[in-house]
Formats: sequence, C-alpha cells, structure tokens
Amino acid sequence: MRKSSAQRSQRRHRGSQKPFVSFVALGALCEMDFLPYIRTLTMLLVAAIFLPGCSKRSKEFTPEHVALTWADMTLYITKNTPANSPTFASRGFGYIGLTMYESVVNGFPDHKSLAGQLNELPSLPLPQKDADYDWTLSLNAGQAYILKKIYIQTSDANKLRIDSLEKLIYDQFAGKVSPEIPKRSVEYGRAVAEAIFQWSVTDGGHRGYLKNFDKKLAGPSAPGSWEPPLYGQSFSHYPLHPYWGKNRTFVKANSELPTPHFIHYDTSKQSDYYKQFIRVYQKNISVTQEEKEAALWWADDPGETFTPPGHSYYLGLVVLRSKKADLISCAETFAHIGMATADAFINCWKWKYHFWSERPSSFVTHQIDQRWESFWPDPPFPAFPSGHATQAGAAATVMIDLFGENFTMVDSAHAARPRDDLRGVDFKPRTFTSFWQVAEETANSRFYGGIHTSQDNDVGLAQGKVIGENVNALQWKK
Repeated sequence: MRKSSAQRSQRRHRGSQKPFVSFVALGALCEMDFLPYIRTLTMLLVAAIFLPGCSKRSKEFTPEHVALTWADMTLYITKNTPANSPTFASRGFGYIGLTMYESVVNGFPDHKSLAGQLNELPSLPLPQKDADYDWTLSLNAGQAYILKKIYIQTSDANKLRIDSLEKLIYDQFAGKVSPEIPKRSVEYGRAVAEAIFQWSVTDGGHRGYLKNFDKKLAGPSAPGSWEPPLYGQSFSHYPLHPYWGKNRTFVKANSELPTPHFIHYDTSKQSDYYKQFIRVYQKNISVTQEEKEAALWWADDPGETFTPPGHSYYLGLVVLRSKKADLISCAETFAHIGMATADAFINCWKWKYHFWSERPSSFVTHQIDQRWESFWPDPPFPAFPSGHATQAGAAATVMIDLFGENFTMVDSAHAARPRDDLRGVDFKPRTFTSFWQVAEETANSRFYGGIHTSQDNDVGLAQGKVIGENVNALQWKK
C-alpha cells in the first residue's frame, strides 16, 4: 500500500542524521576579513595538525611524510568542503593521487609515467634534461595546486590551510639545496598539476557539485524502479548525479566494461528477486550489535566524513605509515587508489542509471511489511550495484597488487566520533588481516544497514575487482 506524501515526508526525516547532501553551504566567506590576522596563527598551528608520523622531537618532514601529510590534507578538505558527494570526491582523489605520482615519477628511473597510457592524456610536462630537482618540493607544489583547483569551492580558511602547509614544507626543504633548484622544482610540480587539471576539465565531471540533481529528470515508473526514499539521507526527491556514468574514466579499459547481470523484478515468493529482499528484511530484524557497528563505521556520509572513496584513500595512509614506505611508493599507492575508486564510481553510476533498481525500502514496504524501516537511511540514488562495494573491491584489488593479499591493519578513521545514541553504537577502531576482508565488510555493511541486497554487493565487489585489475595493468614500472 502506498503512503501519502505527508506520511512519506514524516518517515523520511524521522531518526535520520545530518542530510546526505547539504548543498546550500558556500563556505566560511565571512572569514575573509580576518585572514590577515589568522594567517600567522594558522601557519604556526598547521604543523601540529598535519604532520603525521613526524618526529615530535625534530618537528621536521621527511620526503615520505610530505606525501602522507598531503594525503591527510586532501582528506581534511574533502570532509570539510560543502556540497560534496561520494561521486565528486572519488573524482578528486583520482586527479590528486595521479598528480602526486606524476610530479615525482621522473625522479625515479625504475618507474614510468602514465602519460600516453591514460584515457585521452597523450603527454605531460617533462623535467629539463641534465637539471637537478628536489622531488619533494615538486610534489609539495603540485599537491597544493591541484587540491585548490579541484576544490575551488572550499572555504577561504581551507585554502589558507593549503597555502600554509605548502609554505611550511617549502621553507624546510628549499634551504637544503642549491638556490636554483627550489624554483625549478616548484614550477615543474605546478606545471604537471596544471596539465592534469586541464585534462580533468574535459571529463564530464568538472565542478560536478553544481549539478548534483536534475530536477527535470523523471525516472522510470515500472514496478521495481527506484523511488525517492521513505527514510532517507537527503531532503531531495531527485537522484544524485544521474549522468556521472557518462564521465571519462581514467583507464580506457574501464570505459569498455560489459553491463553486469541483474536479477529482474518478480514478486513471487519463490523468485530469486523476492529472496534477495526477504533476506534484507530478516537481517534487519535480527541485526547484531557488531553488525550495527559495521553499518555505521562504513556509512561515510559526506558532511560527516571524508566519503567512501576517502575511506579507501585513508586506508592507503594506514598501510604506508605501517610499512614506512618511501616517497615513490606513497605516490604510486595514492595514484592507484584514487584512479581505481574514481573509475569504480563512474561505472557503478552508469549501471545504477541503466537499471534504475529499487532499494529494499520500497520492495519490502510494498510486498512484505509496510511498517518496515531500514536500520540505516537510504542514499538518494538507485541501488544496483552498490557503490560502497564497487569502490571497496577496486581499492582492495590495487592494494593487494601493491602489498600482497594479507596485511594486518587497524582502521581508526572514525574512532574520535561521538556515540550514535539513536542507534546505540560507539565508533571503535576495527582490525583487519587482509585487504579483501576490508572490502567484504564494506559491502556487507550496506546489507546490515538494510539498504542493499546481496546481489548489489556481490556484483559490486566483482566489478570493482575488474576495475582495479585494469588500473594494475598499466605500465607503472619500466
């Protein structure tokens, strides 16, 4: 039985947390008048905020710490920039990670640039022959440049953080080399970043936060089609980024993937389709405390966190810190993860709007129990396949290629978040012994939350693996 619009509105907002997409905030513009006064203070504080793994005694960066610190800054800007979304954030991680790699790769003879290998990227600037560079300064300049270009809408306070970090690192490294090297290195890093940014402008997702919803778009009305959620993370009745699947992928092979198989609509209780949703319904009735914790840990809602692809980027940080990786390993890892998750979201969104498939919230309330509500609120887009599962499968696949199948890690991404009293869940660090274990829990968390079927998750993981393998297949080494 269908609900009235009043009933739908009441259920949509009851118990939900911060809206999934709050696209009205434009940033802390009022802080502009105070910038001269806070500039000095910010530069003093930024070292304490963004120096992961540096010696407390020396307060100095090493080259690899510079890479990790910029990854930390990228996560901070992603989390603290309004009008963000998982789709737009994934794109940002792709270009920012690639810029980190390309700004240093020519300083490492065993590694190969991806120029000429990526989709419609024939070339990138080259360093001068027989000239010396400080590759840490190149990376530093490139990261500051691309981060402000991708997140041009971030607040002036955040831009000041980026500038202050860039200057802090520059001041430490510039005095250790010959006078002509810093300028040359900075110019090269910025040239690489500018070339990658200009390439990004043509991909279809440029400034995608300005066109999150198409209010003129009417989805299909056939049985089994997606409906605006009864209990949702967004106030919008329109689906998020319906054209994202048309964007250019980083890897050409990832633009040529076949459409995955989908179990089609059937209300018969003996059908595979019905069985998919009855399992979600039954799990939500019996969801355990541990499953609730997983559901909230991996929710990664924009505005509250650095988004699902940001969580994958963060796990790269965890691994690299644990391994005490060098500069080129850090850059290569973030390029792998960034491009894999970006291509995962493009393909996932292409398939979502190919099938326009419903979520358990509509099938269960229409066919099983009209009073049912999912443990976690629906995001504002169709279900199949799961975006969480697809990007997690892609990220796990590239990290397995880089670091091996088994790797023990502690994920503390949300350990500082306050308890969710509504759902009775604390945010406690989670320990994993393999990358694929992370991917599977990420996918299963959406099943525990009642917003995805097993089909959504299984297909997402499988397709993510293919996408990640195509990133791995690039010629990273000479």
